[in-house]
Amino acid sequence: MCGNNMSSPLPAIVPAARKATAAVIFLHGLGDTGHGWAEAFAGIRSSHIKYICPHAPVMPVTLNMNMAMPSWFDIIGLSPDSQEDEPGIKQAAENVKALIEQEVKNGIPSNRIILGGFSQGPISGVNRDISILQCHGDCDPLVPLMFGSLTVEKLKTLVNPANVTFKTYEGMMHSSCQQEMMDIKHFIDKLLPPVD
Repeated sequence: MCGNNMSSPLPAIVPAARKATAAVIFLHGLGDTGHGWAEAFAGIRSSHIKYICPHAPVMPVTLNMNMAMPSWFDIIGLSPDSQEDEPGIKQAAENVKALIEQEVKNGIPSNRIILGGFSQGPISGVNRDISILQCHGDCDPLVPLMFGSLTVEKLKTLVNPANVTFKTYEGMMHSSCQQEMMDIKHFIDKLLPPVD
């Protein structure tokens, strides 16, 4: 299970077309579910990769007047100096760790697992050698491009800057587009080539 409680439904999964030798765990954004992302990955999948799109638990979100919605953790505000739900973020990270551990038990080595996400869902690691692809629409009204630029600069201080790629998409709002999905596919296929 993923999320901050045990009531989250099982993840949406796009199984490998043959024996899975790699996995992608992809977290959706605020208010969404894993189903749409599983469908998107089904359209670009590689036959040896299992795609796991967990669903966040439903919880009140301070930013949205405490309305209950799928969320990995509470969001207090969108400014860079807003308070963060540190306990919720830590719990979400523990649940993602449990998903990784389950895939390792299923026979997929941890170095053949990619973590990703949209909007609220992205994850960074402590391994300085990890590769990061960050994508952002230049017309995003919800998370301005400036925040994406600040994030990529922060990531470059946490990992090897040469391993961080930042792509922007002209005219894209707070969504994804076909070119972005193809860039994601190329990134995944480069890091997780077939092994058999």
